[in-house]
Amino acid sequence: MKIGVVIERLEAWRGGAETSTLELCRLLVERGHEVHVITTTNCQSLPNIIFHTLKHSALIPSRRVANFARRAALFIPSQSFDVVLAISLLPEADVYQPRGGLLAETLARNVYTHKSASRRLLKRALMAINVKQRSMLDLERRVFRPDGPLIACVSNYVARQCEEYYDATPPRTRVIFNGVHPRVPEAEEWNGMRVHLRKELELQDDDLLLLFLAHNFRLKGLYPLLETASRLVVGGFTGFHLLVVGRDNVVPFQKHIESLGLQRFVTFMGPTQRATAFYAACDVCVHPTYYDPCSRVVLESLYHGIPVITTSFNGAAEAMQDGREGFVIQSPEDIGMWARRITDLSSAELRRKMSENAVKLREQISMKRHVAELDSLFHEIVERKQSATRA
Repeated sequence: MKIGVVIERLEAWRGGAETSTLELCRLLVERGHEVHVITTTNCQSLPNIIFHTLKHSALIPSRRVANFARRAALFIPSQSFDVVLAISLLPEADVYQPRGGLLAETLARNVYTHKSASRRLLKRALMAINVKQRSMLDLERRVFRPDGPLIACVSNYVARQCEEYYDATPPRTRVIFNGVHPRVPEAEEWNGMRVHLRKELELQDDDLLLLFLAHNFRLKGLYPLLETASRLVVGGFTGFHLLVVGRDNVVPFQKHIESLGLQRFVTFMGPTQRATAFYAACDVCVHPTYYDPCSRVVLESLYHGIPVITTSFNGAAEAMQDGREGFVIQSPEDIGMWARRITDLSSAELRRKMSENAVKLREQISMKRHVAELDSLFHEIVERKQSATRA
């Protein structure tokens, strides 16, 4: 099968959607498909994946996404693809997979990262006049028109958004739960990474190390997590350390840490290419997100057997049972519950049990399973096209 995968930018450092797309393409190739990627990124060649780099138009930056969609739509007919999978917004695709979720929900949840009613009102007003966001919302509405592509949702959470915002329901929407495909080190290598990084951080082996790994610190809930850390310290629980890993402007968060007196409890590590080492070093993954369609960080943590605390605004929480592989808390701002659950996980025995349960989820949250289900959908689409042609 000749498959076109459309994604505007494919720099893996951007986040989970880009990394997952590369994994998806590799696994489709392994299943015997001819995979073509249409993008604006000048990618390094990868085995058996063909890249088509479209020129990036910067004449009107606010229309960048819409311009890419237009150019991709003009390019695709020249390739005679059997199926076109769009990760970026593309009304002409056969399947649209919003790996980053719906823009409408992303904007709505961004508002709630601001505490005061006045700041939320200002945020809504600024979004309403943002030309780029209005252009992208218009493109998203076009994707969800009745004659648009099938929607492959990475979680039930995303499927509910499709119905809430655009009245899109099954069979047009299909839930193909997200997956990950991390390398699992041997025990000796894993333990070596743990010892090395904890020594670098000057931590003892029995110190509770919390890992926050994200690129958008505000949206992923770092502010309420810092408030939780402060609550723990004030309450006398000081045997923990919070490791913040990812790409963002740390200055406002560092000022907040200073105001709370948390300097010795929090370390910023910046963006990383060694996520596995941080997984090995940590005891608990904390992801108090305001919005995540299906967090790759949470799935990778579970895959490695790391207990997770996250929120119900994260599609990845659907893979978990509250109290079994970790905890699912309704809101990132329920500071008391966050403090309670982190304290609960200071128990090494509880972490061990949750780790054993998390490892059992590997098949359920694997990218191979995800790609196999997506492949079945592609065959369904091809058969439908062939039937239409015969008719």
